[in-house]
Amino acid sequence: MDELIDILDADGNLTNRTAMKSEAHKNGWYHQTVHIWFYTLDGKILLQQRSKNKDVFPLLWDVSVAGHIGAGENIKISAVREIEEEIGLSIQPEALKKIGIYKSEHKHSDILIDCEYHHTFIAELKIPLHALQKQESEVKSLKLISIDQFKNEVTEVLKYNYVPHETAYYNTICTEIMKRLHQ
Repeated sequence: MDELIDILDADGNLTNRTAMKSEAHKNGWYHQTVHIWFYTLDGKILLQQRSKNKDVFPLLWDVSVAGHIGAGENIKISAVREIEEEIGLSIQPEALKKIGIYKSEHKHSDILIDCEYHHTFIAELKIPLHALQKQESEVKSLKLISIDQFKNEVTEVLKYNYVPHETAYYNTICTEIMKRLHQ
């Protein structure tokens, strides 16, 4: 779905320009997204398998929930909206713990250049997996795996069919979740 988004400079600062998401991807303009990683207190991470119809990385395993931030939209409100849309879960913004902003650049083709700043959050998943309702157009499947299995698998993203985020990004996710499990 195309939507109006804010355009950033290469350092992640707002430029006071907006564009349609498709135009930003065509021109390689930086823009903002949200990434939300859900975990359970028994040490599991919720993964989303991307729909086969996605423009990029179809059918690969990825962050629990992700999406673009609308032009002028509050970042946490965007995250809450995406969670509701993609997995049917209503949560309060206070349940989201921001762990950083990560720059990501992927040139998928000459007409699809994805330059994003991921506002990244973690949150405890407090309901069972079967209670989630996936958005069919975005999500093929959902699963919970142990954080130990996840840490091992993301060292070989291609072998295990993960979206190729940087290793440091995946390591940060694991570290931040582990902190919450040992409090």
